[in-house]
Amino acid sequence: MPSHDYDPFAAQTTLKTPSGSRTIYRLDALSERVDLTRLPYCIKVLLEAGLRHLDGHVITDKDVQAIVDYNATDVGEVEIPFRPSRVVLQDFTGVPAVVDLAAMRSAIVRITGDPSSAQHVNPLVPCDLVCDHSVQVDAFASSTALTINNQKEFERNSERYSFLKWGQNAFETLRVVPPATGIVHQINLEYLAKGIWDNDTELYPDSVVGTDSHTTMINGLGVLGWGVGGIEAEAVMLGQPIYMLLPEVIGVRLIGQLPAGATSTDMVLRVTQLLREYGVVGKFVEYFGPGLDSMPLANRATIANMAPEYGATMGFFPIDQHTIDYLQLTGRDAAHVETVEQYCREQGLWRDETYQVQYSDVLELDLSTIVPAIAGPKRPQDRIAISDAKSTWEGTLSQTFQQANPRQVDVSINGTTFKLSDGAVCIAAITSCTNTSNPEVLIAAGLLAKKANELGLTRQPWVKSSFGPGSRVVSDYLDSAGLTPHLEALGFHIIGYGCTTCIGNSGPLPEPISEAITEQDLVVCSVLSGNRNFEGRISPHIKANYLASPPLVVAYALAGRLDIDLTNESLGTSNAGDPVYLKDIWPTEAEIHSILQAHLSSEQFQQRYANVFAGSDEWQAIQTSTGALYEWDEASTYVKEPPFFTELTLDPQTIQPISGARVLCRLGDSVTTDHISPAGSIASDSPAGQYLIENGIPVSAFNSFGSRRGNDRVMTRGTFGNIRVRNHLAPGTEGGWTTFLGNGAGEVMTIYDAACKYKEVNTPLVVLAGKDYGMGSSRDWAAKGTYLLGVKAVIAESFERIHRSNLVGMGVLPLTFQNGENADSLGLDGMETFDIRIDDNLQPRQDVAVSATRSDGSVINFTTTCRVDTPVEIEYYRKGGILHTVLRNMASK
Repeated sequence: MPSHDYDPFAAQTTLKTPSGSRTIYRLDALSERVDLTRLPYCIKVLLEAGLRHLDGHVITDKDVQAIVDYNATDVGEVEIPFRPSRVVLQDFTGVPAVVDLAAMRSAIVRITGDPSSAQHVNPLVPCDLVCDHSVQVDAFASSTALTINNQKEFERNSERYSFLKWGQNAFETLRVVPPATGIVHQINLEYLAKGIWDNDTELYPDSVVGTDSHTTMINGLGVLGWGVGGIEAEAVMLGQPIYMLLPEVIGVRLIGQLPAGATSTDMVLRVTQLLREYGVVGKFVEYFGPGLDSMPLANRATIANMAPEYGATMGFFPIDQHTIDYLQLTGRDAAHVETVEQYCREQGLWRDETYQVQYSDVLELDLSTIVPAIAGPKRPQDRIAISDAKSTWEGTLSQTFQQANPRQVDVSINGTTFKLSDGAVCIAAITSCTNTSNPEVLIAAGLLAKKANELGLTRQPWVKSSFGPGSRVVSDYLDSAGLTPHLEALGFHIIGYGCTTCIGNSGPLPEPISEAITEQDLVVCSVLSGNRNFEGRISPHIKANYLASPPLVVAYALAGRLDIDLTNESLGTSNAGDPVYLKDIWPTEAEIHSILQAHLSSEQFQQRYANVFAGSDEWQAIQTSTGALYEWDEASTYVKEPPFFTELTLDPQTIQPISGARVLCRLGDSVTTDHISPAGSIASDSPAGQYLIENGIPVSAFNSFGSRRGNDRVMTRGTFGNIRVRNHLAPGTEGGWTTFLGNGAGEVMTIYDAACKYKEVNTPLVVLAGKDYGMGSSRDWAAKGTYLLGVKAVIAESFERIHRSNLVGMGVLPLTFQNGENADSLGLDGMETFDIRIDDNLQPRQDVAVSATRSDGSVINFTTTCRVDTPVEIEYYRKGGILHTVLRNMASK
C-alpha cells in the first residue's frame, strides 16, 4: 500500500463518488510541471501509479519526475518502478507460479528453521487464476462432446486442480476460477477488471500483469496491462515492482468505419500486418482518432488482444463512452460504472480528441479499406486477402513446403471414403478469446451456419470442427437467438469453455486421417479464429495454419480446402441443386445487430458471474491438503518441488566469466517459446515420454506439456523438444536433437541427453540464435528449462521482450550480436568452444567480448551487447535470478 504520510507533490485529495468518499492522487497536482493534455493516456496511468505508491524509498520523487519529464520523441533509457494493481494467471502458467511460491515457502523454512516464516511468502496484491488451458478437443461434432471433454479434463488434471485448491486456501489473496467457466482474458474483460479500481478507501486506474501474453486484451477496456513471464509475475505477487524502461508510444490514428462484409478479425489482421511492418517491439501502442467514435468495445478488445502478434508491449484504448456502455452491458455495479466516468473525467483520463497528445510516431489506418482476410501459414502478420487465398496457397505449397504437385490419397472413415489432399482443411475451430469475446463475429458465424444449414450444406468429412467459447454467456445468447442448432448441424458443437485449439489443445485427428497425413507427408491445414498459428502449435500433423474470423472458419469447414477462391467459387450445392456461394450466406450488418439487440443482455452476465468461483460438482468434489506448507508427493508426475531453491544460501556468488562453453543449439530466426518449451502433446519416444512411462504413466494419460508444467522433470526433458525445432548442430533432423561435442565425440542425440552429459563434466552451455528469439507466449518454462539444461547464455540477433526478461529472471545471460552481425556472418558453426568475458562489474547494455575457439585452435573474437537492461536486472542476475533475490531478502528479515 502507498504511504499516505509522504506526499511531496500534494497530490492526495478526497473525491465524493456515488460509492462514497475516496482518496485519489490528482494528476493536475503536476500541471505546473507538465502539460497533461500532451501526455499519452497510458503514460498518465503510469504517472498516477507513481504518485500513489510514492514512498521515498522504493518509488522516489525522482521516479515520478522521470515520468513527468517524459518526451515521446526522445524517451532515452529511463528506468522507472511500476506497481500493477493486480495479477491474472491461467492454469498452464499459473500452476508453475503457485509451485514456485510453495517451493519458496519450503525453502524459507529450511533456511531460517522457523516454520512461521512460511507466511512471509504470500501474494501482496489481488491475484486471480483462471483454469482455461487444460480442456482438450478429444470429442467433437456430437451432442456428448462437451460432457466427454469435461470428464477427460478432470481425469487428467485432478492432481493439478487439487494443488490449485490448496493454493487458494493457503494464499490469502489468490482466487481460482474453476475449469469449464471460460478463458482468462474474456473473464477478465467481462468480470474481473473494473476500469477504475475501488478498494473502499482509494480510487485508482485498474492495471494488471498476467502470465499470458494476451493479457493485453484488457487494454481495450482502458486498463493498463500486459503479459509477463511467470517469474516476473511471481515477483509482483510478492510485492516487487516491475522495473521498466519508459517506452516509446506509437499513436495509431484510426479513421473511417469497417465496410460491409469485413469483421473485427479482418481489422486486427490488418493492424497486425501494419504494425509488424513498422516495428513496435518493446513499445506501447495507443489508439486514437475519429474511427473510435463508432468502434464498440469488443472490437477494441480484439485489436488489443493481438498486441503480442504485432509485437507491442500493449495496445491501449483510453476510456470513453463505449467503455461505460460495455461495463453496463456486462452487469457491473451501476454506482461503480458512474464512478469510473467521474474519476476519468476528473483525472484527464477520459478520451478527448481535442487533446494534442504527443506520440513517438503516428501511423494512420483507414478502416474503410479493410477486406476479408486470413493470415498464415506460420505467422499472424502474414495476411492474405480472401480473394488472393487460392493463388497464394499454390505458391505456399510449392515454395514454403517444397511440394510442386498436389497429392491426394483415399481415406475411409465410418464407411465414408474420400480423397484427402494437400491443402485440405483438417481442423476448423471457432476458438480463442480474440474472437469468442466478440458477440458480433460469433453471431455472424451462427447466422452463416443457419443459412448454410437451411440450404443443405454440410461440412466436409475430413474436417475436425469445434467451438470453444471463452465465456458461458456466449452459449446463452446463441441459444436465445436459436443459432446453436445450426452451428451443431455443421459440426460446431461446444466442446469446452477454454482455450482449446488456439493453445494447441486441438486433440488427436481421427486415426485414418492422421495416418494418411503421416504416410504421404501431406501438407494439410487448420483454419482457426485464434491469435497464434506458429508451426507445430496447433497440431503435430498440420503444417499450415491460418487465422480467420469465426464466419470464415465455418465457410472453410464447408469448403474443406484452402485452394478455393471464396469470392468466385461455390462452397457446395443446395438441396435444390444450385451452387451456393459465400456471398449467398454471408449475414448483413442489420441481421447481426438485430440479433445482438434482442438476445444479449446484462442479466446474462450477472447470472453467469454471480457464483463464478464456486465451480461444478466435479470441482467441488476434489480433495486437497491443508496447511501453510505444501506436502510434496514424490510419486506425483504433475507437481514436484523444483530444484531452483533446494540448495539456496543467503550469500550469493559474484558474477563470473563463462569459460569453455559448448553450443547446445544453433537456431535460426523467429524461434518461438513454443519451439523452446512446447505446450502440446508429449511423444512416447521423447525424453519426457520415456520419463512418464518409466514412472508408470500410460501413453493415454500423458496429457500435454502445458498441463505438466508443475513438474520440472517433464519440462526440462521437453525443452527445445518441439517437433519443428531445427537445430543446425544436427542437420537433417527436426525436433529435439543436437550433436554432443564433448570429448570430440560428435554423436547425434537428444538435446536433453546431451545436456546431461555436459553437466557430468561441468561444461557450461550456450545457445546461438537469430532474430526475434523467444517470440510468442509469455512462457516462463522456456527460460526455466533453458536454465535447468545448463545453458548460461543465449547469443541472438534480437530477443522478444518477455523472453529476454525471463532469461534474466532465471540467471541466464542474454547477449545480442552487434552491427548487423550474426552467427553466419561471423563464421560460427556451433562447433566452437566459447568464452564470455564478464565479471562482477557488469553493467546494463555494456559491450561484452566473446571468443569462439575452433577445433584447429583458431579464434573468432566478436563483441556482443549485454541485454541485462537495467541496474535492478543486474542485481537479479548477480543473485541467480529474480525469485532467488526476493527469497534471500525475505529470509534475511
